[in-house]
Amino acid sequence: MKTISRREAVLMGAGVTLYLAVANVDAALATPQEADAEIAKFTGGKAMQEGKITIDLPEIAENGNTIPLAIAVDAPMTAESYVSDILVVADANPNPGIARFQLSPLSGRAEAGTRIRLNTTENVIVVAKTSDGAFYTDRKQVKVTIGGCGG
Repeated sequence: MKTISRREAVLMGAGVTLYLAVANVDAALATPQEADAEIAKFTGGKAMQEGKITIDLPEIAENGNTIPLAIAVDAPMTAESYVSDILVVADANPNPGIARFQLSPLSGRAEAGTRIRLNTTENVIVVAKTSDGAFYTDRKQVKVTIGGCGG
């Protein structure tokens, strides 16, 4: 059994670091098809209607690590009819499903807010499910830049 010197270990570590730095990181990103599959799993393949959803996201985010997101669904929140779930998907993140909110009539309003992390310029897709099984959707593209330079 051969032992390696500290110098050899450092050189091997540097080689691995260099490889990881130049490796194709885009291979780890989700595809729009994976985002669609995540949505299909949420909707059970049912058709979605456009509208009723307002997505408040910046068009350009200088830092993709913490982007404010606010969602509002124009729907009643009564015991008979309410928004029960909201799914947020980003079509180029490593994991396309980035948030899910569960609501009830006691929520008062069909609204949610959080901060999200986006990897690159991509579409953020929101799907809302109502208590009667209807689905509504909307999307917004966010351009993620680095240090204010277009990206």
